[in-house]
This record gives sequence, C-alpha cells and structure tokens, in this order.
Amino acid sequence: MSDSLSQNELYFCETVFLVGPTAVGKTDAAIWLAKRINAEIVSADSMLVYRGMNIATAKPTIEQQAEVPHHLIDVLEPSESFSAARYRDLATSAIEEIHQKGKVALICGGTGLYVRALVDGLFDGPEADWELRGELLAEAEAKGPGAVYARLKEVDPAAAAKATPNDLRRVVRALEVHYKTHRRISDLQVQWKEKHPAPPMLGLTMNRRALYRRIGERIEEMFQRGLVEETKSLLERGLRSNRTAMQAIGYKEVIGFLDGLYPLDEAKRLLKRNTRRYAKRQLTWFRKDDRIKWCSFDDYDSAQDLYEALLQCLHGYPGRDEA
Repeated sequence: MSDSLSQNELYFCETVFLVGPTAVGKTDAAIWLAKRINAEIVSADSMLVYRGMNIATAKPTIEQQAEVPHHLIDVLEPSESFSAARYRDLATSAIEEIHQKGKVALICGGTGLYVRALVDGLFDGPEADWELRGELLAEAEAKGPGAVYARLKEVDPAAAAKATPNDLRRVVRALEVHYKTHRRISDLQVQWKEKHPAPPMLGLTMNRRALYRRIGERIEEMFQRGLVEETKSLLERGLRSNRTAMQAIGYKEVIGFLDGLYPLDEAKRLLKRNTRRYAKRQLTWFRKDDRIKWCSFDDYDSAQDLYEALLQCLHGYPGRDEA
C-alpha cells in the first residue's frame, strides 16, 4: 500500500468492495448501491482503464457514469502498458480523494488480482519482461498451452496446482517470476495465505446456466453494437503494441477474424467460450476468499430485491453505521 493510506486505515475508512464474474450485473448493482450509501465507484477491471475499449469490456456508458462518479476508467491509451502495482497506486489515490469528500469508496470489478492488491497488498515480484512473455506465449501457440504449463509444473508445482493450462496469463507470469528471480511465485505469495481484516466485501453470483445465457446474449449484442469496427479502430491506435490489451477477451477473438484466421461465426463462438471460461476462473478466485459475503440472483424475485439484500449485508460490519 502507499505510505499515505495504510492497510488498517483502508479497513476503518468507508470502503466497500463489490465483486463477481463478468456479465453477472455488477455495474447496475454498483450504481444502485452507490446512490444509497453516498459512494463513488472505483473500477477494479484491468481493461476499463483503456480509452476506446468500450464494447468488449462492457464499460459503463456515459449515462451510467453520469449517475455516479466513476474512477479509473479511460485513463490510458490502448498502446500503454499497465500493471497491478500501478493500479494499486492509482486506486489508492482515488480512494483517498473520495474519502476527503466525506463519501464512501465503492470498489467494483472482476479482476481478482486488483482487488487483492488493495486488500492484501502485492508480493515483491519483478517487473514485466515482455520479451520473455512473448517467447512463452509463442511457445504456447506453437506447441499448445500444455507445453508451457508442463514447464511450470517442473519448477513450481504449487503454482501449477492453482492454475490450468488454459490460464496462460497466470502460468506465464509464474514462469516469468521464476526465470527472473530464481524463486517460486508460490513462495513469494506466502503473505496471501494469511488474510488481512478487510472492508466489507460483497459478491454477486447466479446459477451457471443463467450466467452463461447472459454471456451469450451480451456477446451477440456486442457484435450488433459494432465490436468489429471498434476493434479495427483500436488496431489503428496501436493496440498491437500492448500485449496485455491485445489479450483482452473480445478483441483477441475479433483480431483473429480480421487477420483471416477464421470466419466471423468462429470468432463469436470463441468469444463465448473464452468468456465462459473467464467467468469460471473469476468465481474460482473469489470463492477462495471467505471474507466475501455472497448474494445470488437465484435467491430473489427481482434485481431490486437482490440490491436491497446487498445493502443489508453491509449492516454489522465494524465501523459502519446503518445505511
């Protein structure tokens, strides 16, 4: 954490987290909740920071952002790199700014590492080595992700056990740490085994069939809204130079279509499949944190009833008055 906002200060300040998988309905829930608890929203999404990456990221619309102030949206060009450490610093500054106004900071998003960076801090790992990452990703493309995953199993079985061969971002990062430091990322992350006291952490979920249906409907709508055209525009603005942004779900599948690797129908199929897999990984990540209080759409007759339940979940947390 930054010197100006310690872990304990973050806990006792008015800060609330709202997490969950993609397409579950976090944006609408966050806006409703923010209005009820006098909050401003701080995004915890690794792709919402990029200008122009609107459709595939399901970025809150201009109208939604006008309802409640949002932070850490549209702060970088698609060609610029970003990291969890930089996110932590920017988010911490935004939280301080919100608290100085006498308001609640509502951290909303599905990037688990960003949430963890704020709540539990980050381990002291090396900076990104894009050349090494490129080599590992090229190997995964040529030989299949299992080949790179096998490497990780050899050097860090504990880290491999927490990932899958298809979770290339995590696998490549773990190998990068090993090759750069000659240490295992699972050893460096030992601080995360002991969870810190946390501000209120709320989770949104629903049954998997309903979530996957929402994902499919959202993706069809993305193409209708102009996802292909938006991707072309991003490529013209230098998207290919940012390897992290290039891997954003939605854009990488459309880029394959634009590069002539497969037809548009296949791009849609891949996008739906990859988004479902991503949602599953998000749920797996967040489910491991027993500090999160979960609310499921399946348990309520309407979204309004679920939002009221989220509000009720805030009662009883240390240092919180009744909302």
